[in-house]
Amino acid sequence: MHGLSRLGTGSNRSVSPSPPSSPRFRHGRYKNFSGAGGSAGGGRGGKQSAADKIVFVLISAVFRRKGVLLFAPLVYISGMLLFMGTLGFDVVSLKNAVVVVHRRSPPGSVYRSPQVFQKLWPFMEAESNASYNALMTAWNLKMHQGWKPCASSIISRTGFSELPKSNGFLIIEANGGLNQQRLSICDAVAVAWLLNATLLIPIFHLNSVWRDSSKFGDIFDEEFFVHALKNHVNVVRELPEDVLQRFDNNISNIVNLRVKGWSSPAHYLQKVLPKLEAMGAVRIAPFSNRLAYSVSSNVQGLRCLSNFEALRFSEPIRMLAGKMVERMVKNSSHSGGKYVSVHLRFEMDMVAFSCCEYDGGEEERHEMDIARERSWRGKFRRRGRVIRPGVNRMDGKCPLTPLEVGMMLRGMGFDNNTSVFVAAGNIYKAEKYMAPLKQMFPRLETKDTLATPEELAPFKGHLSRLAALDYTVCLHSEVFVTTQGGNFPHFLMGHRRYLYGGHAKTIKPDKRKLALLFDNPHIRS
Repeated sequence: MHGLSRLGTGSNRSVSPSPPSSPRFRHGRYKNFSGAGGSAGGGRGGKQSAADKIVFVLISAVFRRKGVLLFAPLVYISGMLLFMGTLGFDVVSLKNAVVVVHRRSPPGSVYRSPQVFQKLWPFMEAESNASYNALMTAWNLKMHQGWKPCASSIISRTGFSELPKSNGFLIIEANGGLNQQRLSICDAVAVAWLLNATLLIPIFHLNSVWRDSSKFGDIFDEEFFVHALKNHVNVVRELPEDVLQRFDNNISNIVNLRVKGWSSPAHYLQKVLPKLEAMGAVRIAPFSNRLAYSVSSNVQGLRCLSNFEALRFSEPIRMLAGKMVERMVKNSSHSGGKYVSVHLRFEMDMVAFSCCEYDGGEEERHEMDIARERSWRGKFRRRGRVIRPGVNRMDGKCPLTPLEVGMMLRGMGFDNNTSVFVAAGNIYKAEKYMAPLKQMFPRLETKDTLATPEELAPFKGHLSRLAALDYTVCLHSEVFVTTQGGNFPHFLMGHRRYLYGGHAKTIKPDKRKLALLFDNPHIRS
């Protein structure tokens, strides 16, 4: 209609103004498009083809407001897939007239640390005798006048000649490894204080991963634990005979309350306390992560008191751990007794759970599949489960290898004279992966080198007790390096701050940035 009106009708072909166009089509691209479809004297007789009309309608719809809203999610999803590496650009090259297509891996998605190390090693050797060592200036003590230990916030009940009459007995079952059990114990003390309950020494659940049959007294000093809490919570080693008889001498007959994770103090007072008062004893199993983080300072203070003062390791652990610390300090005499501790999480189960790939090829993938099935029974084979090793690496979820930890520390200025203690379980393919770390730090120690086989013999087969040895040596280091998160470093960082008046040097690497650095072949260029 508009095209014909512009040409006019009649012999003088006078031009009459056309009606104003719709605001939706005033943009220049639509004018040009319209003119192309209906130009005068064209081969198409001034008529738009059906294909042109369809394209015109589609483009118009896209740029209308509703059209944009419809297509925006598709554009967003496509962009995210491209960013996360699902879609990749292909690199095409010509070789002898044959087209070769390579899939380009996004930066940081592939484990190339061994190649980077080979490039950097000559520079490390040249810097071996450098006069500067970051260990000597890692921690300059600066007193904070306002710092107070967390346990100072507790309102003591020492005003009583004895604790108020108990509302009943609280029995909890601590599950997991050493530090997950430790978390459960601290929460149990806080809950017992809230409920004015008598706490039974926590029962340890045999974990399917740790497989440690140790009891509370095998790891912690029971007598010291009871004594340290005497002004706040009443703790007993056994239930009284009359209480046991009420439940046919079987703790399992005591009602087990199913408490949700991260429950608030109000939940315990409103839901658990009435049942405790009515039955005289309640059981909560499992008890891992059953108290919220956000609690009053009094409750948090009880957690703090339990963790950093009441929970002292048993005498056999303290004796051997003390010797190991002394030996580590002696071996570090060249640096004033200062050493670096590293919590290295590169056990087979950790590597398998992370779903990351390293440089072991098909053999490694097969081993990881077996390990995942052994420990998690089909969890990683569920329908719809997609394992993306490259995405995990870019997202900083891959455990650092010993090689990567070593390159990071050398890059930070810790030279080859630095004494390093590595706290770890059974490292995956230790002979292969630990070799470059020892090459960079010849003064490297582990519990197996600091203690004799005879000294370690009573602890073998008990992973929680072995972890307690690692914990103690790390506690007294000048610098602590955490590589994967978890309860061990979280407790240790807090304990070190508590022990050293609010000051303790901890290195927490940004693994997303490290993945990019270790994927850069021109890192020294």
